[in-house]
Amino acid sequence: MQGAKPVWDLARLNYQPMQPADIDEVLALEQSVYPHPWTRANFTDSLASGYDAWVLRGQSGVLMGYFLIMQVVDEAHLLNVAVAAEWQGQGLGRFLLNQSVARARGLGMEAMLLEVRPSNARALDIYQRYGFRQIGRRKGYYPAENGQREDAIVMRIAI
Repeated sequence: MQGAKPVWDLARLNYQPMQPADIDEVLALEQSVYPHPWTRANFTDSLASGYDAWVLRGQSGVLMGYFLIMQVVDEAHLLNVAVAAEWQGQGLGRFLLNQSVARARGLGMEAMLLEVRPSNARALDIYQRYGFRQIGRRKGYYPAENGQREDAIVMRIAI
């Protein structure tokens, strides 16, 4: 991300709460970037549960990314964040992290937690550079290839 000049103009991006009408596009983006994507029910249930969910669209209306956070007492849990493949590496992941932390802080949260696959080196690097620190590991948390399971690295940042 450093040194790369974004091809987008922040002032022209449309950042708004995720609505049920967004789910088809969000699901398509999710399926395009994750080997084990969330299901439609995961997104529908998250919205029905009142989780804080946001989408980021370009000026033309194209979906560029999204995130969902869940409030748990005084901590926010970053449940899901994604940037469309064609927009990765241009600072939008950091923008979405900034927005998720700002939302959590605005909701009175004192910290943010997340889980990430050890195999997702790019995300791990982004989170570590952002200031998240590993606080634990969940054994066999994620589905993996051939019916196997992959651990989750649990990370936290004070906000």
